[in-house]
Amino acid sequence: MSLTLWANAWLAGQAAPDDVLDALSLWAPTHSVAAYDAEAARVTGLPWPDVDNATSVSLLQTVRAAAGARRNEGPALSLTLPVPGDVRGLPAGTTFARDAMAAGEAVVIASDRGAPIGLVPEFEYSGDPLDVDDAEADLDPPLLTWTAYSLPATPVAEHPDLGGAELALRSAVRAAADALTTLRAGGSGVDVEDPRGMVEQVLHATQVHRAPDHAPSRALRVMENAAHVDAIITVSAGLMPIAANSSSEIQLASDALRPLASVVRNARLAAVTAILHSAWQA
Repeated sequence: MSLTLWANAWLAGQAAPDDVLDALSLWAPTHSVAAYDAEAARVTGLPWPDVDNATSVSLLQTVRAAAGARRNEGPALSLTLPVPGDVRGLPAGTTFARDAMAAGEAVVIASDRGAPIGLVPEFEYSGDPLDVDDAEADLDPPLLTWTAYSLPATPVAEHPDLGGAELALRSAVRAAADALTTLRAGGSGVDVEDPRGMVEQVLHATQVHRAPDHAPSRALRVMENAAHVDAIITVSAGLMPIAANSSSEIQLASDALRPLASVVRNARLAAVTAILHSAWQA
């Protein structure tokens, strides 16, 4: 998401390259990019067929090369947040679609130099981050790699309504809070201390990521509310196994939360779309 927002701001003249690099560094101190196929290499200028992962600066050059000269034509970048059952923004039957689905996020760049380009991120760790016995795993920062794919056509970008997304979020906040309260009072006999504090911890991890200065206040508010609902969903999902008495109760709780995840995803897409377009209207 940060690459989409900040690279778009840079292309629109609303941010400097260092602003983009600073925003990306909050996700991972090191980024690299490589072409998946020959056409992606031609459009972006990345090496091919010998794959040589380029640096964070080369990632910006890749975006610039793919987008071409915009001349105030509006955003070249769009964000997709695919999940099973919702593959908006993905060209069907492509390797890009498969890998984007696995990552849960991808960037699409409309190009005036040839095929549109899709970028899929993937974190790489030098050790096993889940291995608590591997001390070095905590010391080595992750590398965020981006793979560039050529696409058969630019996917039709949907533009969710920001006002409708905000209204849906208001109901989602109440529903998510109710679900958390229900789980907190579950009959398992396990006392979960301060679930709302757990929500704040999850929120704190996302609050270090900021949007460009041109972002409309309403879009930022929607992003913040979406993050709040998402944090409640995350905590609630973690509490399910200990707060429910049976698998049927877990299923009921899961069914109650699933629509909320869709509301969050739609709200984020609406907010991102509004922020992307605001860069070209400033």
